[in-house]
Amino acid sequence: MTTQMIISVMSRDRTGIVSDITGAIYQLGGDLADLNQSTLRGYLTMILFAAFDEDITPEMLRAKIAEIESPTRLDVVIREVTGPVAPLSSELPERTYIMTTQGINRKGIVYGISSFCFTNDINIMDLATTTSEDTYTMVLQLDLSAVDSIVDVREKLQDYAEENELQVVLQHHDLFKVTNEIPF
Repeated sequence: MTTQMIISVMSRDRTGIVSDITGAIYQLGGDLADLNQSTLRGYLTMILFAAFDEDITPEMLRAKIAEIESPTRLDVVIREVTGPVAPLSSELPERTYIMTTQGINRKGIVYGISSFCFTNDINIMDLATTTSEDTYTMVLQLDLSAVDSIVDVREKLQDYAEENELQVVLQHHDLFKVTNEIPF
């Protein structure tokens, strides 16, 4: 039997953080299944999913990470995962859409779009934002599997965009992929 853990790390960005954290996992015999890492305004955030032999505990992993000599503070949260874990799948849901949203930077844009998604049974699978001068841009990867009518969602989204002075484009992931990837 193995122990599965979700590990979250945040720190001021510096070279070697990914190596330090994955090294601690490796030294405890951990099998790293997934890792997602991003840097925002000089801060790194990383989330990892790892499996360990049953005798490794979250406290043991936390102690191992605490041994890392780091010039930056490593804020770490570790949660043991119990019960079944969703299987790994590289396939996206059939009704995966990409939404791009752009408008004048102001408070509440992310809240408004995320609330729109929630009230319309749309799951946000990934979200990235950026600000450039006065323009706020969001790109969301959405799962519309629970939506009865894409046409209705598009109409509601258009109304929402007009009411909130936003430019919003919703397109199927396949179309987005074809128009935004350069084939090699």
